[in-house]
Amino acid sequence: MDAHPPVATSRLPRFLLLFAVFLCAACGLVYELALTALGSYLIGNSVLQTSIVLSVMVFAMGVGSLAAKPLRRRAAGAFALVEGLLALVGGLSVLILYIAYAWLRIYTPGVVVIAFVVGVLIGAEIPLLMTLLQRIRKQEAGSAVADMFAVDYIGALIGGLCFPLLLLPTFGQIKGALVVGCVNALAGMVVVLWIFRRQLRRVVQTGLLAGLAAVLAVLGGAYALADDIEVTARQQLYRDPVVHAERTPYQQIVVTESPTLSGDGDMRLFLNGDLQFSSVDEYRYHEALVHPALSGKRSSVLVLGGGDALALREVLRYDDVEKVTLVDLDRAMTRLARDFEPLRHLNGGSLSDPRVTAVNADAFNWLRETRQRFDAIVIDFPDPDTAALAKLYSVEFYSLVSRALAPHGNLVVQGGSPFFAPKTFWAVDETLQAAGFATRPYNVDVPSFGNWGFLLARPAAEAHGEAPELRLAPDAPELRFLDEAVLQASEVFPVDRRSRNVRPSTLMDPTVLEYQRHEWNAY
Repeated sequence: MDAHPPVATSRLPRFLLLFAVFLCAACGLVYELALTALGSYLIGNSVLQTSIVLSVMVFAMGVGSLAAKPLRRRAAGAFALVEGLLALVGGLSVLILYIAYAWLRIYTPGVVVIAFVVGVLIGAEIPLLMTLLQRIRKQEAGSAVADMFAVDYIGALIGGLCFPLLLLPTFGQIKGALVVGCVNALAGMVVVLWIFRRQLRRVVQTGLLAGLAAVLAVLGGAYALADDIEVTARQQLYRDPVVHAERTPYQQIVVTESPTLSGDGDMRLFLNGDLQFSSVDEYRYHEALVHPALSGKRSSVLVLGGGDALALREVLRYDDVEKVTLVDLDRAMTRLARDFEPLRHLNGGSLSDPRVTAVNADAFNWLRETRQRFDAIVIDFPDPDTAALAKLYSVEFYSLVSRALAPHGNLVVQGGSPFFAPKTFWAVDETLQAAGFATRPYNVDVPSFGNWGFLLARPAAEAHGEAPELRLAPDAPELRFLDEAVLQASEVFPVDRRSRNVRPSTLMDPTVLEYQRHEWNAY
C-alpha cells in the first residue's frame, strides 16, 4: 500500500497533474501517429504499417501497466523516470528509424522494437499517475478513473489533431517528434518534481533534474543536426545526387540529377521512393500514354494525376486542343513542375499555357462533383501500391470517369508493368471492363522502367462493344519514339504475359493492391 500522505488540499497541484496527463497523452498519440506515418512514407503499405504499430503498442501498453505495479511505492520518481525515457525514445524514434531504413535496411525489426518500448512506457503511465492523483486527494476509485481517462482522451484528441495540422507542416516528421519529446520531458518531470518535491530525497531530485537536462540536451542536439542527418541519410537511398527534396502532407518528393556521357543530365523524380520518370527516356512513356488517346476528338482534355506536367506537355502539342484540366492532389508537385527550372524546362513550361487549368484536389472527389465532359481523359497515377492509390484503380472510380467522358471519347490509363506485375496490369483491364469500358491493352519498353503497359478504352455501350483502334492522329506531331509500326507491335503480349484469371478491383475489394504487393515483392 502507498504510505505517502496527500500532498495538499489545494486544487492547483491536482490541476497541474491532470494537465501533465493531458500533455503526456497528446505526446503518446503523436509518437504512435509518427511511427505509422513514417512506415507509410518509407514502405508504402499503410494498412500493414498501421497494424504493426498499433498492435505492438497496445500489447506493450498492457505489459507496461503490469510492470509499473511494483513501482507504485515510489510513484513520483518512477513517473519522472518513465517520462524521461519516453521523451528520449519517442522523440528520437523517427530519426532512428529513418537512419535504420537508409543505412542498415532493417526498418521493420526496428519499428517493432521502438513501438514495443514506447508502448511499455506509455502503459506504465496510468498506474503511476493514478497513484499520484490519489496522493493529492483521495477519491472513490471509479471517480478517479473517470477523471484520469477523460483528460487522457482529450489529450489524445489534441495530439491527434496537432500532428497533421501543426507538427508536420511546421517541423516535419523528424523535428516534430523531437519537439514533442521535449514537451513530454518537461511535462512529465518538471511538474511532478514541483508537486511532489517534498516526497523525494534531495539526491533523487538532483538525479532527476540532471536526467531531464541530459534528455533535453540530447533532443536539442538531435534537432540542431536533424537537417544534416536527414540529407545524408536520404542520399543513401538514391544513386544520384539529390537536387531537391521535400515532404508534403501527401508524399515525399525527391529529384535527383547526374551527368550522362552525352552531357545532358539524367533527372529523376521519385515519389515516396518510387521512380516516376527519368529525363533520358520519359518521352517514350509519355508519348505512348498520350498520343493514342488523342487520335480522336480532343478539343477538351482531362489529365488526372501527372503533376510533373510531362503528359500535359504532350497534350499541348496539338494546336486544336482548346482547354486542358489537370487534377493532381499535391499542390507541392504542381508548384515544383511550374517553378523548378530543370523540371519546367523538361515539361516545356506547360503549366503556364493559357489553355491549362490546374486543380489541386483528390481526383475521386473531384469527379464526383464535376459536371464537365471531356473529349479525352488521360490517367497518369502512380502504381496502386497503397490503399489511397488503389481507390483510383477501382470500378467505382472508373464509373465516375465514364460520366466525365464525352460520347465516343477516348480514355487511357497507365497500368503498370505487364512483365513485373502481370496480374496487376490485367486486373486494371478487368476493372475497366467491369466499369463498362471496351479496352485495348498495349505495351512498350521504357528502359528506366522496363516493359510498361497502358490501356486505351472507350465506353462499350457507345462503341457497340468494340475496343478503340490503336493509332495516331493523321495530324499528330513528329514524335521521337512512337509511330504506327511501334503501335502495331505494342498490341502483342508474350504468351507468359497475356491476360489471366484475375478479379476486378473495387473499393471494398482492392485486388490491384493485393496483386501489386505480391508481384513487386517478388523482385
